[in-house]
Amino acid sequence: MEKVLKLEETILELVSRHPEALDIMVELGFRDIAKPGMLQTAGRFMTLSNGIKLKKMNMDTVKLTFQSYGFEVVE
Repeated sequence: MEKVLKLEETILELVSRHPEALDIMVELGFRDIAKPGMLQTAGRFMTLSNGIKLKKMNMDTVKLTFQSYGFEVVE
């Protein structure tokens, strides 16, 4: 199964298709998403792109990290 990460899909959609994405996000610094209930609440409307902006992360670092885990990043 091809692993495609769309920056504008919700985090809940991404993690529902690829559960390993949650661990990668925590590794990148999105630690709050692992808290109980966060994925089902904030994850329903928050996109990865918006999360990167909110956390003031480097977009290229996030893309390269997901690519290192075999994801194809689609903008």
